Amino acid sequence: MPGSVKNKIRLGTIFLFLLVVLSGGFSIYYLVKLRNQSKNILKANYESIQYGHQMQAALDSIGDHKRAFLDTFETQLRKQESNITEPGETSATADLRNAFENLKKGDSSAQNIDQINYYLQRILLLNMTAIKNKNEKAETSVESGLTLLIIVVTFIFIIGLTFSYNFPSIITNPIQKLTNAIREIGNKNYNHRIHIDSKDEFGELANAFNEMAERLQYFENSNLNKLIFEKSRAEAVINSLKDASIGIDKNNRVLFANQQALQLLGLKSEEVVGRSTEEVSKRNDLFKFLNEAEGKNPFKIVLDGKENYYVKESIDVSQGNTSSKVIVLKNITSFKELDVAKTDFIATISHELKTPLASSDFSLKLLEDNRIGKEEQKELIQQLKNDNQRMLRILSELLNMSQVEAGKIQLDIQPVSAYAIVENSINAVNTAAREKELHIEKEMQPGLPEIQADPEKITWVLNNFLTNAIRYSPAASAIVVDVHKVDKHISFSVSDKGQGIDEMYLNRIFERYFQIPGRSDKKGSGIGLAICKEFIEAMGGKIWVKSKFGEGSKFGFDLALQ
Repeated sequence: MPGSVKNKIRLGTIFLFLLVVLSGGFSIYYLVKLRNQSKNILKANYESIQYGHQMQAALDSIGDHKRAFLDTFETQLRKQESNITEPGETSATADLRNAFENLKKGDSSAQNIDQINYYLQRILLLNMTAIKNKNEKAETSVESGLTLLIIVVTFIFIIGLTFSYNFPSIITNPIQKLTNAIREIGNKNYNHRIHIDSKDEFGELANAFNEMAERLQYFENSNLNKLIFEKSRAEAVINSLKDASIGIDKNNRVLFANQQALQLLGLKSEEVVGRSTEEVSKRNDLFKFLNEAEGKNPFKIVLDGKENYYVKESIDVSQGNTSSKVIVLKNITSFKELDVAKTDFIATISHELKTPLASSDFSLKLLEDNRIGKEEQKELIQQLKNDNQRMLRILSELLNMSQVEAGKIQLDIQPVSAYAIVENSINAVNTAAREKELHIEKEMQPGLPEIQADPEKITWVLNNFLTNAIRYSPAASAIVVDVHKVDKHISFSVSDKGQGIDEMYLNRIFERYFQIPGRSDKKGSGIGLAICKEFIEAMGGKIWVKSKFGEGSKFGFDLALQ
């Protein structure tokens, strides 16, 4: 494949190799050129100087009447004649030949010898001058070559660096595009496509990727995707169920377990879903109990330190000849607590009614006795009245509670004075307060406007607050009734110095039948505060309590001004 990534890398490597060869070849060329210039200097001029020195030595010997050196001079002269390279060297060599011929013919005069020396020195000077000129020329050539070599090497370096920087992008850019595209697909952006126009492997990979993205996009819109969506929606519905639910298929494998079930089991989804019931049962005793136990008897599970009660229900789901099942755990803790509260309520009411009835029965028996005097009879009659009032109060609470539960609270809304309500309420409990030496203080803002409310219901609520305050306050302490205007409503409150209420019970204090656990002085029925809440909310108000254990309590309600 001509345009393949492999060939591109090969061509890039060859290009870099050619740059190296070009740089090396250029350097070798100039080195060879310098070497040849040096050789020419040695060959053309240095040999001539050598011949001249040897002829000079032979001439000196001839001057000393050593005629045997004529042959030596002749030999060197012939070599010189064959090595003429410089301008003017030909004529100088010819003149030297003529003078030497005269010497050979016997002219050994000083004038002839001087001429030979002159011509020899002329030849030496010509060659030495040539050597100097050629040396200067070689130095100039070296400097030029060095400058050119630096320019060429710099140019090659820049090209190589640019190539090395840009060439990897041929590989990395398509890889980066592919990486980004894979991220987009991972984010379910199946519309994303890669645009690579090259005909190499990356182009083929881009085409394959685009084809895959198209298939994924088709899959996203296919019926299979709808099935997956329905499955996800079913799982979401299962997880939204308030009851803990566990599904088991016909092969005894766990199909699903919602978050409530996983929380009860104390396991993660991957530790339950898709595993066999036998495997999960070995690891979890609660799952084993749920899978094997029969019956619908309530059982207790302690979760986060709190006792919770559940009832197990198994639902069979038919699948052909076999069936799967769904285990549903219904949380009946609130019903259990309500049942316990109602049992306590019945016991409390029975005790509350039994006491005045027994007292009345005893008083009636005493009245039948003729030995009882008039003063004793008056006391017994007063006791009968008190017992009767006590039973009427209990029955009144029961009737009010029945109205509340039936949603038939009857209200008589009319303008009411806050001062009158407080006075009536305090007068109703003064006797009980004096028996415990309690002092009731009033803190009322002057000039309070009238409110639109049911005076009987408000008085009943305030009486209930005062009765409770008297019941739980220590002897010889103070109870404060506070009434003042806040923004667009009037706030009523009753504060005592009793033992207070633990913070953990404050959000349940107005629940029906609720009584604070652990108190040895339980005397109420557990419905008084619940009725107060219903009365105040029916009149559009808000009831509240503030308390800290050991610091007393403050019960109050706010009613809006009309």
